[in-house]
Amino acid sequence: MTANTPMSGIAAGLAAGDLILLDGATGTELQRRGAPMHSEAWCATATLTDPDILLAVHRDYILAGADIVTTNTFSTNRFMLEAAGLGPRLPEINRRAVEIALQAREIAAAGRPVAVAGSISHQVPVVPGSDFRDPAAVPDRATALAVFKEIAEILADAGVDMILLEMMSDPDLALPAIEAARATGLPVWVGLSARLEEGGRLVSYHRREMLFVEAAEIIIAAGGGSAYGIMHTAIPAVGPCLEIIRRHWPGPLLAYPDSGHFRMPEWVFEDIVTPSAFAEIARQWQKVFGVAIVGGCCGLGLDHIRELARLRGERLP
Repeated sequence: MTANTPMSGIAAGLAAGDLILLDGATGTELQRRGAPMHSEAWCATATLTDPDILLAVHRDYILAGADIVTTNTFSTNRFMLEAAGLGPRLPEINRRAVEIALQAREIAAAGRPVAVAGSISHQVPVVPGSDFRDPAAVPDRATALAVFKEIAEILADAGVDMILLEMMSDPDLALPAIEAARATGLPVWVGLSARLEEGGRLVSYHRREMLFVEAAEIIIAAGGGSAYGIMHTAIPAVGPCLEIIRRHWPGPLLAYPDSGHFRMPEWVFEDIVTPSAFAEIARQWQKVFGVAIVGGCCGLGLDHIRELARLRGERLP
């Protein structure tokens, strides 16, 4: 890894045992600040309609202490943008999202090694009014690989420092996403997702017939990531997921849960964990599982990242 880059600084922090902070949610923070959510592509269009709000979100997370800000590209793959009638604007939307994140770093980092992570998900259109994907929209592996290569190459060419694969829960799509991300030559971090069903059954977020442990084993065994962890998953399920991931992955472990729930196209901010409670939970994840990278997903915002920043520098027994 080239010296004096944001990722070399983060790697040094991990090696020293420092807590690395991801940002909080991008999409739900855009919604919170008044950017309209698209009925098909969720937060993707905010890059074009409200670039100033997006810039402020990234800037504020950096000022709150985040070491990594995530591009607003979670919903900008071809599956999502074609469904929204925005397929021809895919390169523009993705490049602009990276430009805005880089601009925010230039404004706010003040010499800190802040990395810009290019977000890629295997999101496809959902059943209206839900967060369950439309089975008819799920592609085959070859199609998925082509789509993920397209967006990974755009993000890399636009200047991201790493690829953050988010909500990887379906191995049939996660594996081509990892392959596409690896081909960029950039560091790849992988966030898995799960649902905790009634009765305590822990399942893959997008393939509820598959136990989470099965999905995690397949995705981690594929290799290609330099960090693995759990994201966009309710806090009660995070500990059990981390325990499973840690059994299969000895390296850097990440956690960025959600709080509240989704009702397409908007997040519902109900029963959001308080910043202080979240920081205490994160402290336990550090102590019990050795979590080294913490942040927030949907529903978690600036106050949560500010509170996590207070954990920086702590050394746990």
